[in-house]
Amino acid sequence: MNTTLLNKTRTINTFLYKKVNMLVNLRNESSSNTKRTTIDKPNVEKFTKILQEWWDPNGPIKALHAMNLVRVPFVRDGLIQCAQNERNIKPLKDKKLLDVGCGGGILSEALSKLGAEVTGIDANKELVQLAQYHSNMNDELNLKPKYQYTTIEDHSKDFSNYYDGVVASEVIEHIKDKELFVKSCLQALKPEGRIFFTTPTRSRLCKIFGIWIAEYVMNAIPKGTHQYDMLMTPIELTFLLERNNCHVEIINGLVYNPCTNKWDLIRSQQLLFALQAVKLE
Repeated sequence: MNTTLLNKTRTINTFLYKKVNMLVNLRNESSSNTKRTTIDKPNVEKFTKILQEWWDPNGPIKALHAMNLVRVPFVRDGLIQCAQNERNIKPLKDKKLLDVGCGGGILSEALSKLGAEVTGIDANKELVQLAQYHSNMNDELNLKPKYQYTTIEDHSKDFSNYYDGVVASEVIEHIKDKELFVKSCLQALKPEGRIFFTTPTRSRLCKIFGIWIAEYVMNAIPKGTHQYDMLMTPIELTFLLERNNCHVEIINGLVYNPCTNKWDLIRSQQLLFALQAVKLE
């Protein structure tokens, strides 16, 4: 009797063991087959709320408009190695640039004015449509940016080693899979091409002044724009780039004064930082 009961128990345990193993294997297989993505839907969709005011230089994202005064020269100087008096009015002529997370095209248009062949991509379809519409209506643009509704991981497959420069300004802080994002950006970049980032720093100072005060006290930027846990430090981004065959050349701090609506490059990187790296051969 005891032997029979023991055999039944063993049979049941073996059956349960196989079932559990099967479920674990199915879950692992499902996870491995899940396509990695840089898209975080809530972060993408929240910018649709300010669609109508995107191009208002005094609107809810006026800080982003004002930022062009520092980020455009930062990109230009990283791509052009010549004295200032030797530059012409189109210093980025013949340079192919990719503006990742272009939004409504604020940075893309500014870079196009310097002669660059700009492609702007974004995962928000309505913002891409806005960027295209504004570009078409802008008579000051002789060379219009090209816009695509796509992700960087998909775009880089079709444009591998294609761009002279890749810009991700105020974008990586909205990306969950940062490693996939960086790898995809670099896949689209030519060897010896430059990649540029601007992003808030994950620090206590930024949490207080860059998020709490800027978003919820002074309303300098829309509430909920940034999530502290998704921010990076300069060291983390440097490590991620160098692990993917890049050399970081420049890291500058950034600071914004909401009273004057002006940005400055500074030594401290505790609030925001601008980073430039070169893709090695």
